[in-house]
Amino acid sequence: MRQPILTEREGPIATVTLNNPEKLNALDLGMWHGLTETMTALSADDSVRCVVLRGAGDKAFAAGADIEEFRTRRFTRDQAREYGEITHTTMRAINDCRHPTIALIQGACVGGGLEIASMCDLRICGESSRFGVPVNRLGLVMSYGELGGLMALSGPAAALEIVLEGRVFDAAEARDKGLVTRIVADANVPEEAYATARRIAQGAPLVARWHKQFVRRLLDPTPLRPEEADEAYACFDTEDFHTGFNAFVGKTKPQFSGR
Repeated sequence: MRQPILTEREGPIATVTLNNPEKLNALDLGMWHGLTETMTALSADDSVRCVVLRGAGDKAFAAGADIEEFRTRRFTRDQAREYGEITHTTMRAINDCRHPTIALIQGACVGGGLEIASMCDLRICGESSRFGVPVNRLGLVMSYGELGGLMALSGPAAALEIVLEGRVFDAAEARDKGLVTRIVADANVPEEAYATARRIAQGAPLVARWHKQFVRRLLDPTPLRPEEADEAYACFDTEDFHTGFNAFVGKTKPQFSGR
C-alpha cells in the first residue's frame, strides 16, 4: 500500500516527500492529512534543524489536486468547505513549522503544489520547472487561505495575473514574480537544496527559529511591544551564543546544542 507521505532523516535534516509519482504527486486527502501530521511532529522535534519538502521522482513537486477525488469528496459546496478546512490546516502546519523549510522543486509545481511550496521559507527549483494555478479552467476559485500564500510572495497584482490567466509559466518568470528563491540546473536541484539545508543546520537552531519569528512579526503593521523588541537580545543568554563566540575567536567550527 502506498504511503502518501514519506519521511527520512539525515542527522538534523528531515526530508518530507509527497509520494504519488504515478500521478505527478497529485494531492489527495491522505496526502493532506499525512503532511499535516508529519509537519506538526517535526515542528515539535527539537533535534530537527531544517525540513526539505519534495515530490517523489523528478517530474513534479506536485501537479495540483487529484481530480478523481472531486466526484466523491469535493463536488458540493459543503464537501468543498470541509475539504478546504483540511488543506488550510496543512498549509498552516507548514507555515507554522518552527524550523526552516525548503521546497525542493523539480518539474511541475502547479495548483496545490504551488500552494504548499509558497508556505515554505525557501524554494529552490530547476531551470525546466513549471508553475501556475490553472483553476479557472475547472471553474474553481482559490479560497482565501490558498490565495494568501501566493499573494504574500508575489503581491496582489501578480497573484491576480496568475489566477486570472491560469497560465503555466517557466522558472525564470516564477523568480521574477517572487515565487522561487533560486534557480539551478535541473540535475543540480537536490544537491543545491541539501547544501542549503546543511548550511542552515550548521547554524544555531534557536537563532533560526527567532529569525523566522521576527520576519513574520515584522509583517504585522502593529508596533512592537517592549517585551517583543527585547526578545531580540535573548540570544545573549543562550549557550549557543557562547559556543559561537568562542568558536569564532578560536577559529574553530561551532557545535551548537540548541540551548
